[in-house]
Amino acid sequence: MPTVHDWISDPLGVVEGLFAQSNTCPDWEKKVVEYFKEKLKPNDAHTWVPSLNDVPLHYLKPNSLVKFRCMVQDMFDPEFFMGVYETNDPTLDSKQVKCGKYKDITEGGQVDFNSRNTVTSERQTFYCVPIPGESQWVKEISFTWTQKLARVVPSTSYVPNRHKRSYEEDDEMDTQPQQMKGVRAQSSAESHGNIEPKRQETEAPSHDSSPSHCTSSLDLNFPLPGEKGPACLVKVYEDWDGFKLNDMLEVFGILSVDPALSVIADEREASSLLHPTEGMETVEEQRVHSPPASLVPRLHMLYAQPLVHNNPLLPSRSFYLNFYYIFTLHFKAELLTYLTHVLLGDSLAAEYLILHLISNVYSRRDVLPLGKFTLNLSGCPHSSPYTEHLYKVIQQLVPSSYRLCMSLHNMNNQRMVPRKDYTANRLVSGTLQLANNTSLFLDETQLEQGQLDATGVRNITALGNLITWQKVDYDFNYHQMEFSCNINVLITSEGRSLLPSDCQVHLRPTLNPPNLEEYLSAVQVAQVPSQLNKYRIYLSVARALNYTISDEITKAVEEDFVEMRKDDPQSMSAEDLHRLLVVARLLSLSNGQNTLSRDGWMKAKQLEALRMSRTQQQKCVNGNEP
Repeated sequence: MPTVHDWISDPLGVVEGLFAQSNTCPDWEKKVVEYFKEKLKPNDAHTWVPSLNDVPLHYLKPNSLVKFRCMVQDMFDPEFFMGVYETNDPTLDSKQVKCGKYKDITEGGQVDFNSRNTVTSERQTFYCVPIPGESQWVKEISFTWTQKLARVVPSTSYVPNRHKRSYEEDDEMDTQPQQMKGVRAQSSAESHGNIEPKRQETEAPSHDSSPSHCTSSLDLNFPLPGEKGPACLVKVYEDWDGFKLNDMLEVFGILSVDPALSVIADEREASSLLHPTEGMETVEEQRVHSPPASLVPRLHMLYAQPLVHNNPLLPSRSFYLNFYYIFTLHFKAELLTYLTHVLLGDSLAAEYLILHLISNVYSRRDVLPLGKFTLNLSGCPHSSPYTEHLYKVIQQLVPSSYRLCMSLHNMNNQRMVPRKDYTANRLVSGTLQLANNTSLFLDETQLEQGQLDATGVRNITALGNLITWQKVDYDFNYHQMEFSCNINVLITSEGRSLLPSDCQVHLRPTLNPPNLEEYLSAVQVAQVPSQLNKYRIYLSVARALNYTISDEITKAVEEDFVEMRKDDPQSMSAEDLHRLLVVARLLSLSNGQNTLSRDGWMKAKQLEALRMSRTQQQKCVNGNEP
């Protein structure tokens, strides 16, 4: 029976062993998947598997079992491969039937293409990237656990005690290999398929200053600017219809970085240039679909676990969430105090910020997303770096986030909506191609006077649709395709935002520190990592819990709504009621109640009354504000 080391270091050996039983066990392919699922079932088993997110590619053994925490950025066309093939060895005059599944290259002699034993199969290819905007604390915790628990099988000289150097920092030590690009000397890294320099394994080529290199023009297609990490071509063999674009996954698969893949790609590209009519693919398409394996490794999926969240402090299985929530209930008071300090003494704004951070689209009724809670925090100072510090606080609390400065330049120049490139046959990513539960921080204090061009108008429209309908219309040139999303949007502005929002809270500071930047830095530094971890667990669990309203409370709310409209029908619209119900839901969840009570309903009404009173007062001060 294979040991832990065997099924991680040599998963193909397990596959070959089960394939050898195919005559007596026709469903051997199902047995392979079941075998690895069973091995990964114990609570800590997945931590034994090395992660592509944490271990540099050149330290991983080819054909070993690895995992990759990622988002599906694109889905290529299905491809055919030889699931079973027969090799012929003329020297020994022998034939052998081999398994081609979970491999890119045939092996073991000359392939007999006319053999009756040949089985042609089909597989799907996903282009996967690290989860966009993943917070540094998520990467650091995951990295630490990988160093402690993973059974890393080194391909060269992996040294576990180098954990203080992050994945991104590792490439900064490689100035010497960068200078040797033109030499193309054989090295230990090259012998394992890592022909390209380490820098190109970990970051997009836009950061590469060497234009002479043949792959320097390859765009890794990360949705957010400045992102680093590996991109992967994930080969999917079963149930690929169950996956969707932008899904968050943890993929367990067999790593393939065979140098022959790069050679084959170069030969195909050269052939296409010499004989353009020979292939179906354009040169651009070949570059995108067959990049060097050292830059974009292949990962043959054995098993993929959809991720509800990417918080490494929590188990991925929802079964444990209720236990965690009971454990974290008292964290709300501490978090409220912390955010009140960050918001300069404004406890009402802090309460609404917590409600925003735990909001979640839990269902859709026709086109209406239920549960979203876009918050417009107005009254933010324009001249100070306040919004930048506020974003850093949120970044320390949520697993994934992105701050979009709404300057005129960004609005007119940034590509926000993904578009289809038919020449390269790929989806070109945009800023709004984000995974579910990402916190999008829109900094409107950066918007200055000027003219929005056609791109700027499209971007503002896309942001408005994202906020209102929780959808992004991807550009397919001849038509638009709608993709639903679940993104928390926080807008900071001086006055009321020009974008729609579900709720506006005007910041009313009670503290006036002489040096705002020093004060905010001191507030952040005062939060030790263990305290921040409590907040992170609390927020992630609160947004994942189920919530119900009993028939009795539903009837009481309806009666209350009629009563509120009795004296003044204009005082409470259907939209106001919907917002009040959302606030009541989030307030209940934040206080550890997964069902609405009469007391919870009254507290929500009081909270909304305070907020609306403040908004009315602000309108009186700024008479020109809508």
